[in-house]
Amino acid sequence: MTAVAPPRDRLGRPLHDLRLSVIDACNFRCGYCMPADRVPQDYGTDASQRLSFDEIETLVRAFVRLGVRKLRLTGGEPLLRKRLPELVRRLAAIPRLDDIALTTNGMLLASQARALHAAGLRRITVSLDALDPDVFAAMSGGRGQVGDVLAGIDAAVAAGFARLKINAVVQRGVNEAQMLPLLERFRGSGHVVRFIEFMDVGDSNGWRRDRMVPSSVLRDRIGARWPLHPLQADYRGEVAERYGFDDGGGEIGFVSSVSAPFCGDCHRARVSADGRLFTCLFAADGADLRTVLARGEDALARHLAGLWRARGDRYSELRGSPEVRDRRRVEMYLIGG
Repeated sequence: MTAVAPPRDRLGRPLHDLRLSVIDACNFRCGYCMPADRVPQDYGTDASQRLSFDEIETLVRAFVRLGVRKLRLTGGEPLLRKRLPELVRRLAAIPRLDDIALTTNGMLLASQARALHAAGLRRITVSLDALDPDVFAAMSGGRGQVGDVLAGIDAAVAAGFARLKINAVVQRGVNEAQMLPLLERFRGSGHVVRFIEFMDVGDSNGWRRDRMVPSSVLRDRIGARWPLHPLQADYRGEVAERYGFDDGGGEIGFVSSVSAPFCGDCHRARVSADGRLFTCLFAADGADLRTVLARGEDALARHLAGLWRARGDRYSELRGSPEVRDRRRVEMYLIGG
């Protein structure tokens, strides 16, 4: 097996994290990601377009050779991928892959949490934008029930996932009033609620800056109710700013891609379910990996290293500039956010 030096991109950023979509399909139609009026109901259901488990394992092994130590499985909704625990078991056996996580909307989690934990999954992030049943149903495109998601969270805890992350995308006038109730629900539970600024990912979600609630505004509102103090990042490049409750009620996070870009420390690659590499969440196009993937792990590792060395993405720092303002952007549901 040929050694490949861990690459750095044109801005000196290493490759440490991989976000891998295992399926394009989703059982929700959230307006900020996969709006129902823009995406057909049967989108992503053609299994022939997806990477096979063998291809995924080869791909992840190649990324690990380049320095990736953290893998996050995404979608679409990853729990729609058949035999997902089998895939997790195969990936968990890869040497030097230290961490495998999953992001899910939680609707199918109750029935799969135990099998996923037994397979080697250790971290889960659940997207939960509201506790109010009507707000939740509206935001999921009328396809979700908040009670099912909460049952999934409880099942995950019972299966051994003691500390979940709960992600909420905050939109002005839509669900910003749900943020304090979310914290009321999960404070003291050990779970970490993270508030994400509504972002201009893709071209379908109707993003406008005035629909985004800056993290600083949320932090002040929350701090007025429960005083907060900043916490150190767990690692360089962590996307969420961490805060602890002064009264010991746990911690929360803020992901501020719009108001406080963190491009300078971004070391994430994203691969779509059909095998395209995206070097930025806001990329216009992806590089097809399937042809090189068919030639094996060595060839793929060399190819990936070259693609990463050519990377110069910093969209969030340039947002609004002529350089990036009018270009097409990949849709969030293709690369899992």
